[in-house]
Amino acid sequence: MSSPTKFVLDESKIPRHWYNIAADLPKPPPAVLHPGTMQPVGPDDLAPLFPMELIMQEVSTEREIPIPEPVREVFRLWRPSPLIRAHRLEKALGTPAKIYYKYEGVSPAGSHKPNTAVPQAWYNAQAGIRKLSTETGAGQWGSSLAFAGSLFGIDVTVFQVRVSYDQKPYRRALMETYGARCIPSPSNETNAGRAILAKSPDHPGSLGIAISEAVEVAATNDDTKYALGSVLNHVLTHQTIIGQEAMLQLEMAGDDPDVIVGCTGGGSNFAGIAFPFIGAQLRGGKKRRIVAVEPAACPSLTRGKYAYDFGDTAHMTPLVKMHTLGSTFTPPGFHAGGLRYHGMAPMVSHLLALDLIEARAYHQKTVFEAGVQFARAEGIVPAPEANHAVKGAIDEALRCKAEGKSRTILFNLCGHGHFDMSAYQAYFSGKLVDQDYDEAELAMALSGLPSVPA
Repeated sequence: MSSPTKFVLDESKIPRHWYNIAADLPKPPPAVLHPGTMQPVGPDDLAPLFPMELIMQEVSTEREIPIPEPVREVFRLWRPSPLIRAHRLEKALGTPAKIYYKYEGVSPAGSHKPNTAVPQAWYNAQAGIRKLSTETGAGQWGSSLAFAGSLFGIDVTVFQVRVSYDQKPYRRALMETYGARCIPSPSNETNAGRAILAKSPDHPGSLGIAISEAVEVAATNDDTKYALGSVLNHVLTHQTIIGQEAMLQLEMAGDDPDVIVGCTGGGSNFAGIAFPFIGAQLRGGKKRRIVAVEPAACPSLTRGKYAYDFGDTAHMTPLVKMHTLGSTFTPPGFHAGGLRYHGMAPMVSHLLALDLIEARAYHQKTVFEAGVQFARAEGIVPAPEANHAVKGAIDEALRCKAEGKSRTILFNLCGHGHFDMSAYQAYFSGKLVDQDYDEAELAMALSGLPSVPA
């Protein structure tokens, strides 16, 4: 191996701006609509939930949004994150492909989520907010916001999807270590939660329900704002620090990716690695294949309908056009809890509609097999969510092998699996099974999509 395996940037190279892909789109995304008036929402409509600085980022069409220096100072705890050439995995696969991964598991919370949790907490603190409510699936986002809240003196309440609350007690313990309060959702603390439990006392929960509970808390308490870990434009924009660093590191490696792979649930880590490269392509640069990988048990991009829908189950949010399985859809309790969302980020959905990206779906047994193969070659145990990107990258490398072609593959390893070992235990004992969504429930959820005038 003539070149180093790891490419590490100096702290001075932490990006000073986030990249906003809205500036380079050939066609603007569909407007966000108020469910009552069916008119585009304005900043005042979002003010009960978010501080104005984040609202302005949400609607911005500026290509570069400055990263505040206090935020960059916190980023120095773990950024720039390393880019690693997966030599041993390449050898194990016998592929002529070159595989690189951007490793976001080095953050204090163990995933990419602090990239947006820190700025969101900082902007709220600057606006005088001292309480935040949020939702989480597997707990990566909840623990990241709890971490960020502890830095800026903000009390954080997290509604965690009940099936993940039960599956992943150590993620809950991490949130509590950082000072957050973690509540299994659906809960008896909100009208939305109580309504669900009245119909189904043993409901496993969903991200849509947890969002409803967190939004209700923020909307009904003047001293509380809401924070979201994915889906929204400002969240995806914050994550582009990943791809911007990767571009510089690949220059160090003397390489340039032909294929970029990311796992998708709500779309944030996929956007983080892919959007800067897509933006460069839209400005006349190299054309690449961009592959979004999702769970077959919650396949919004590959099976959902591109339509206007609510972001939550209780219909408290505005209407956004996205690939959706229906806001009332409850996916089965597979272990990649961070990917169990009924919809996809509107911006990611828009890119798929423009044929700028492609999507594929895998069942959980095959992605855990890929994760174990990666761990035995590279030494890092991926989170269940990240295993989807690992599987996508391995399949691309094997495709190169079958075609006898050398391509450069880049994927985002968005977090470690140190708190997910019960899932790996289930895999090794044969108890981890492939789960499929209920076709009848999906049909019912899609039949309930809101009617939006053309």
